[in-house]
Amino acid sequence: MSEHCRSDNKRYVIIGAGMSGMLAGIKLLSQGNSNFSIYEKAEKIGGTWRENTYPGLTCDVPAHSYTYSFAPNPEWSRVLAGGDEIQAYFESVEKMYKLTPYIRFNEEIESCVYQDGKYVITSKNGTTDVADFVIAATGVLHHPNIPRIAGMDTFQGDIFHSARWDHSVALDNKRVAVIGTGSTGVQIVSALSKRSARVAHFQRSPQWIRIVENRAFTEEEKAAFRNNPKLLKDIQNDKELQENIEKFSQAITDPDSPAMLEIDQEVHENLSLIKDVSLREKVTPNYRPACKRIIYSPDFYDVIQRENVDVFVGGGFEVVPNGIKTEDGRVHEFDVIVLATGFQTDKFVRPINVVGENGISLDEVWNEGPTAYLAVAVPGFPNFFMLNGPSGPVGNFSLIEIAEHQWSYIEKLIERLNSAGKSNISVKTSAYQEFEAKRVKAAKNTIFATGCQSWYLDKNGVPATWPWTRSRFFEEMSAPNFENFTIA
Repeated sequence: MSEHCRSDNKRYVIIGAGMSGMLAGIKLLSQGNSNFSIYEKAEKIGGTWRENTYPGLTCDVPAHSYTYSFAPNPEWSRVLAGGDEIQAYFESVEKMYKLTPYIRFNEEIESCVYQDGKYVITSKNGTTDVADFVIAATGVLHHPNIPRIAGMDTFQGDIFHSARWDHSVALDNKRVAVIGTGSTGVQIVSALSKRSARVAHFQRSPQWIRIVENRAFTEEEKAAFRNNPKLLKDIQNDKELQENIEKFSQAITDPDSPAMLEIDQEVHENLSLIKDVSLREKVTPNYRPACKRIIYSPDFYDVIQRENVDVFVGGGFEVVPNGIKTEDGRVHEFDVIVLATGFQTDKFVRPINVVGENGISLDEVWNEGPTAYLAVAVPGFPNFFMLNGPSGPVGNFSLIEIAEHQWSYIEKLIERLNSAGKSNISVKTSAYQEFEAKRVKAAKNTIFATGCQSWYLDKNGVPATWPWTRSRFFEEMSAPNFENFTIA
């Protein structure tokens, strides 16, 4: 980091104290810059790991990879960590880096308006701040998607979204319906099958399953990680895992690649674990593997064969006061309904009213859907940057790693700005439009565009994701093309 960036004492506002917002704060402190605040709408840090507390919650990225590069953790209990353990990790990092004094809790940002070369930020509590730079670290998975299911308001039992789990509701020996078949639905069904009298999984469409062994680390292994920093760093950067992740990213960008054919063969073979032919046919997807995010589970196919677990496929059902009525007219009685129906993934920083140059709002720019140059910047919004913003890489790999590369890119932009002795930097409209045209063209050729409905698609059915490999994203993040930016 050059002295230009080290001496930068401009005011930063970071929105969100989840994984990426904490990252931004820690990186600023490491540069000697303490002139920032992190505004967090909740009472503590953690983002999606704070808000999701459902039974069975597990990250599908290996724990040592889902870890800040600068804060390896020798204490992970399993290969795939549970949500409570991940939340505890982030809280330990908050403490380790003395981040708490910079976080303004219970301050939900309402507006962020560019005026006279700076941003005026206002919270719903009436708090105001003025910043030279805004880092939107609001994440994607925090606005629950509540489906419109006929009769839902008539249900006489308990009903709630998986991200708003009601821990006061008894689940042991109860009859529970789980609606939704992403990772969340699969994890909840697996967990409740061991506790509840009956679990019914209502799937709009089945998912492809990759079977993973989630083994526990032994005490000897954890002791070795504690005592050998190199060993801990080696597992954090595990070469075989990195190669597999890159191979997977190559597969999704080329549906006809040998890598994708391997995945196709693997998930089809996994179906043979289901002995009942009719059940096997019921849970076999009618779209290509990885068109939707692939589900990683150690036991789902075993779980759905248990006597106390039922699977219903298709959207033809309605909620009635005592349960759910299926298409055949049968009423299945339940005590609890869980909506594992995901999130409104097109929100990003919204509903915050973000206004840039000449009074243009982000809502106007994103009228056709959220997009951003390299998932980081939007023209007309100087000094406004996003971590894990629109059109960034998504999939079965670590978003911590993505955010760290994005922060490095943002650092370089700010460093160039400071070295030039200027105040504002923004991406050029021409560069943004050229990037987006290339991205859309490539996205239409990815596995995500092969004929399924998923949260990866925009309202026009085009994947709203990074359509190239993960390594290409890292290359783009390593060296900004400053010709694509205006410095003033």
